[in-house]
Amino acid sequence: MAEKQAHLNGAYYGPSVPPAPANYRSHRRSSGCGCGCCLLKLLLKIIITLVIIIGLAVLIFWLIFRPNEVKFHVTDVSLNEFKLDDNQTLHYDLAVNITVRNPNRRIGVHYDRIEARAYYEDQRFDTQTLPSFYQGHKNTSFLNPVFKGEHLVVLDADETAEFNEERASNIYSIDVKLYLRIRFKVGSVRTGRFRPKVSCDLKVPLSAANATFSTTKCDWDF
Repeated sequence: MAEKQAHLNGAYYGPSVPPAPANYRSHRRSSGCGCGCCLLKLLLKIIITLVIIIGLAVLIFWLIFRPNEVKFHVTDVSLNEFKLDDNQTLHYDLAVNITVRNPNRRIGVHYDRIEARAYYEDQRFDTQTLPSFYQGHKNTSFLNPVFKGEHLVVLDADETAEFNEERASNIYSIDVKLYLRIRFKVGSVRTGRFRPKVSCDLKVPLSAANATFSTTKCDWDF
């Protein structure tokens, strides 16, 4: 019987293992996404960083300045005439007193343009341009547009019936809207221009009726 082969211990002295083919290594290197993928990742990081920076800036601005909405109220009106003749021509004489309250401690407002428009049944019958001005911190200003004249207002049957009901009660549904061009001032920095609209939906009594007008809050419409 042949003797059992002795158990081999230690290093292996057989043939050397051949290196991996060159084309295999190049195939592994080319399997990545390349420069285009790296640029995409870099762009994504930049966008995320910018969003975080802008968000923090807005938060810091709000925490420091605590901006509050400027408030518009119609405190009084005077309606001396509001008559619709047989030719659908509206004759009117309306004066409106508006208070503008800026409650902010560190933010001023430049009113570069103020256009007041008067409407009845969604039809504009007059427009007045008011003087521009700057409103400082925690300040109350006053606007006094006056609408007087005549204008063609074409009403359908339902609107005519509603006008006759309001004429009987001597209280008319008149809308006054302010079209603004404004800038905000924070310290020495001024923002770009905004073009908001302020709407005041009014129930206006005829002055001769001796009815009482209720102060009305106006609404912003950016």
